[in-house]
Amino acid sequence: MKKRKTIAILLLIIGIVLSIAFIVKIDFPQGFEAYFKREYYNQFGPLAISVELLIASYYLFIGHKKTNFTLALFGFTALLDPIFNQIGLFNSIVPLSGTIILSFCALLCLWLAFTNIYKLKRLSIFAAVLSAVLGVFIELFFNYLQ
Repeated sequence: MKKRKTIAILLLIIGIVLSIAFIVKIDFPQGFEAYFKREYYNQFGPLAISVELLIASYYLFIGHKKTNFTLALFGFTALLDPIFNQIGLFNSIVPLSGTIILSFCALLCLWLAFTNIYKLKRLSIFAAVLSAVLGVFIELFFNYLQ
């Protein structure tokens, strides 16, 4: 339990730092019409990924029964961003340092989710597929669908 909470606190700290860094980069336009354009909402993609990390790490900290699902959802979403960027589907606005940090956290979270190392609710095949599909939708919503 102590190891689980230590990992959760480290992920929470990373999530908070990245959330602050991504919030600072958001441009708040002047006038109402700019708030209704797609370019404005695309800026929130990196913030959405870091908020997913915050939620997943909080669930890991308290030992919630949906922890493995949220860890997998974050893991897939964070890894799909650089993958889609590399294959040319869209240009990611996540900075390189953020991409590297989020990728390491995503790999750790996917490993934790699929191995069920802390004996939380086991991730079913349906939940694993659903988390991957939701990760794709989240990435496409913030980056591709315009």
